[in-house]
Amino acid sequence: MSRYNYYGFAPYVSVAQKKINAEKLANKLEKKGEKLTPVTVAGTKLVSTFWGKSWNDNLERYRDYENRLPRGRSYLRHGAVIDLKVKDGAIEALVSGSSLYKVNITIKALKRDRWNALKKECSGKITSLIGLLQGKLPPSVMEAVIKRDSGLFPEPKDISFKCSCPDSAGICKHCAAVVYGVGVRLDDQPELLFLLRGVDHSELITGAGDAAIAHVADGSNDIALDDVGGIFGIELDNSPSFTKPAVPTQSGKKPPAKKHLAKPLPEKVVTKVTKKTAQKVAKKTAKKTAKKVEP
Repeated sequence: MSRYNYYGFAPYVSVAQKKINAEKLANKLEKKGEKLTPVTVAGTKLVSTFWGKSWNDNLERYRDYENRLPRGRSYLRHGAVIDLKVKDGAIEALVSGSSLYKVNITIKALKRDRWNALKKECSGKITSLIGLLQGKLPPSVMEAVIKRDSGLFPEPKDISFKCSCPDSAGICKHCAAVVYGVGVRLDDQPELLFLLRGVDHSELITGAGDAAIAHVADGSNDIALDDVGGIFGIELDNSPSFTKPAVPTQSGKKPPAKKHLAKPLPEKVVTKVTKKTAQKVAKKTAKKTAKKVEP
């Protein structure tokens, strides 16, 4: 029996049934050894970060997509995107609908001159890789990144859609669900956007070392330890001291491990204690000197 009715459309399926069907398909594929990376939406909002929101906003501002995108959001919320993988310039996905559909989306690499112009505009303004990925950017950088004709996000001419469903539209609801799924994925892995555009996000971090050194030299305290580690590509230990590994004694038993030293006192407290100690030492020295001088 055909899955489609007299008019060529699939029969209506409730939201609850769609979720059940998607779960069944996912379980079936996983039993066959498929490693799936489904897209799940938690809460009422699809996305919550700068990168996720900017991706969705970029898609929604183009008329090419305005009629198809709403259905895609609905599909995504119902758990229909049971697998989504982002690769260099490509997105591969499996979407559960009246059947299981394969979606392939390709995105052109960012043109070299456009990327160089974007790097130049952001030069010296982004000093932390962590800040970049968290979307904590100066307004001028945000504006440059999302700009329609010169920013980082793709335009319709840069995107090609392919779906195994019978819908002949340029972007079907399954493809729409997948592109929204990319926005959700960017919330947790913003570096995937740079992978899609074929550019290295670390190239936007210019002058980071000089900026960090100037920041510390100037006495400012508003740079986090994690940010410093991110800038120089190293891991920093937050603990105030380092405990050497225990060395076995001659008896073969390990001596008890030394405890970490206490955290250093605030500068004001240290200064106060130092002054008191200095005063006490001065008094004792004066008394000793006085005794020696007496006849």
